[in-house]
Amino acid sequence: MDKIGKYEVIKKLGEGATSEVYLCHDSFNDRDVALKLVVEEKIRDSESGKLAKRLFITEASLAGKLSHPHIVQIYDAVVDEKMSYIVMEYVPGGTLEPFCDPATVLPIDKIVEIIFKCTRALDFADKLGVTHRDIKPANILRSGESDIKISDFGAALMSSTEQTQVTGIGSPAYMSPQQIKEQPLDHQTDIYSLGVVMYQLLTGVLPFQASNNFSMMYQIINVEPPLPSSYRKEIPLAVDRIVRKAMNKDIERRYATWGEFSFDLAEAFRNEHLAPRTQEVADTDKFNIMRSLSFFNDFTDAELWEVMRISNWANLPENTVIMRDGETGDFFCILASGEVKVTKRKKLLNVLTAGECFGEMAYLARSGNERTADVSTTSESQLIKIKTEDLEKASDGCRHRFDRAFMGILVERLALANTRLTSV
Repeated sequence: MDKIGKYEVIKKLGEGATSEVYLCHDSFNDRDVALKLVVEEKIRDSESGKLAKRLFITEASLAGKLSHPHIVQIYDAVVDEKMSYIVMEYVPGGTLEPFCDPATVLPIDKIVEIIFKCTRALDFADKLGVTHRDIKPANILRSGESDIKISDFGAALMSSTEQTQVTGIGSPAYMSPQQIKEQPLDHQTDIYSLGVVMYQLLTGVLPFQASNNFSMMYQIINVEPPLPSSYRKEIPLAVDRIVRKAMNKDIERRYATWGEFSFDLAEAFRNEHLAPRTQEVADTDKFNIMRSLSFFNDFTDAELWEVMRISNWANLPENTVIMRDGETGDFFCILASGEVKVTKRKKLLNVLTAGECFGEMAYLARSGNERTADVSTTSESQLIKIKTEDLEKASDGCRHRFDRAFMGILVERLALANTRLTSV
């Protein structure tokens, strides 16, 4: 097979019970893609085949809707009698399954970051009315050392449709008690399943060991699993507590929101000093710092992740010169913490604190981008540095947020200048 629709087939990546996945090239957009092709012979005239087709259509209906850095993007979908396929973002890193063995578990700090990113992606989906319903390591792809993308939304429930909840969907080992009991489901079933994934990544074993699905489901409903630290002694108590709360059988005692889950993960990362001391600012910290800064008030989660990808972070000591009057500037900064002063010929013009930006004229002016003042730290400070050429390559939505933030700051500064003039 040389082509599927307009997509050039490079090689076959794998196959399942009802579909085959190919690595293809999209020549129009000049990118490699993963294409999931339904094998019509395998789904024809059977109840399981009808269900598989229904799940395929559910996933196809999400094309273009779940645009988030930690969700596999669906670019295109074709559903007809002759051929049905979904075209998705190609993620070459493989799934998390290889790291679910005691001999190959990841460092605890990497696991906490991975689960944190999953919570943000699933929170994004939940806000769009989508519950995944089949969270497991096989459906989480690794796109970097601690970067992930969630895939396979075929089993998803969508609040925006008249969808009837189909039972018996999901992988028993990762199902919530409510899913096994065939109760109405919402995002809290995904929270439970992600708790199971976290348990397995931390320990290399599933929380419940069983020889058959019936025994597995009985344990999920009736048995409390051992704490992860009973398998891996270095797991902090705070991480044990997060897993236990995410996997609580009682939804009233489970995390009520993805935000609560994310917050506890970030706090554990920070307070338990999970990252090596030589590591630069962790993604969990970057995200939460930006979310707390006034500059980023109107940015969506997806846009904050994009900012993280195009920015460099630096911790600077007191009296560090960041910009010099007369120099050519090709970057601007947002102050994450600390304080900087802006001076002109040693005359103080302004003092900036966390959430404020400086050097933005390098981006706004487009030409003649010489610095017009000196900028230096007056205390230990943390900077978010963004090159103008990197922002120019960012998405339209991300650039628009920056433009609005810059405009708001310029208006504030003009108003302050007018106040000073009138008071003279």
